Amino acid sequence: MSSYNGRVAIVGVAESDYGRVPNMTEMQLHAQAIWRALDDSGLRKNDIDAVFCSSHSLGMPTVMLCEYLQMFPRYTDTTSIGGSSFEAHLNHAVAAIRAGKCDVALITYASTQLSSSGRMIGTGARPATISEDTYEAPYGNTLVGAYAMAAHRHMYQYGTTSEQLAEIAVVTRRHAMLNPLAMYREPITVQDVLNSRMIADPLHLLDCCIVSDGGGAVLVTTEERARDLKQKPIFVLGSSESHTHAHISQMPDMTVTAAALTGPRAFGEAAITPTEVDMAMLYDSFTITVLLLLEDLGFCKKGEGGAFVQHGRIALGGQLPINTDGGGLSSNHPGMRGIFLIIEATRQLRGQCGPRQVEGAKLAVAHGSGGLLSSQATTILGA
Repeated sequence: MSSYNGRVAIVGVAESDYGRVPNMTEMQLHAQAIWRALDDSGLRKNDIDAVFCSSHSLGMPTVMLCEYLQMFPRYTDTTSIGGSSFEAHLNHAVAAIRAGKCDVALITYASTQLSSSGRMIGTGARPATISEDTYEAPYGNTLVGAYAMAAHRHMYQYGTTSEQLAEIAVVTRRHAMLNPLAMYREPITVQDVLNSRMIADPLHLLDCCIVSDGGGAVLVTTEERARDLKQKPIFVLGSSESHTHAHISQMPDMTVTAAALTGPRAFGEAAITPTEVDMAMLYDSFTITVLLLLEDLGFCKKGEGGAFVQHGRIALGGQLPINTDGGGLSSNHPGMRGIFLIIEATRQLRGQCGPRQVEGAKLAVAHGSGGLLSSQATTILGA
């Protein structure tokens, strides 16, 4: 087993069916996404020797998945840090390949959240994966309530408005209209967002991600192996991950996420600056999540995110197109969405996105966020 000093590339990406898929189990969604990714790459199942997986519902996801598909990897990783798990998995896969621990890594995720449990984003109890304690439980905090607190703080501190947050939802929906697979493709306006039901002040229904079923798979290998495969290799140029808290009351500053740490590290490793990025896939659990990430990753200064998202700057044809597949706000969000950020960024850099293609895209960011703005993971990809 020898180390590898070359570049590591994404060579296969695919989604399962997504939206409402009541006739498929979580394992079937995994399998469908994996077979499609294998077909996309030209690899075979037996080429895979490392498996990375996270799950809300399975206690040993890689063990269960590998039994189901009869895979016998020599490297496994079940890191679970919420929606950023998959950018972290990509970081870990690169490290494992470079250490000689594996040659072909599979990153996969699937969930039947919509079919199994319906919409879980309201004002009810938080998921059991986030433990209650004496500092938050008496005050009735909820998942969406935590993000609403962050939005309120940003508004108070920097003058951000609900109209500016709504711009993010409107642009993302416009991109979803160009994606035939997106769940929601009807046009919306800023006023539609503001008129939609208030979920937790100041976040309206259309400020919140949708809930879907679905899965995705990503295949990673060495540059040398990639040359013999079907697709143009997309290289992992830089990556970083971190987390700052589990409970929102313990977030050091509600206007600053750990992306302020991971972004500079990933950009430094890639030897580029945010101004060189052609497009970005940013986790959009809520509109406020996107605004915070734009600031923390260095695309604009802290406090200027509200102004940055206006006037088409984050739309196709703008300075920094984001979430070109429609994002979690309009396309899909099966419990965790980080893997879909990698898939869309890869396709953009391949030039395979049709009417939503960012012209001449060579550099992309895929950034995942997990928990209550708790964990952050940044990946820089290059064609």
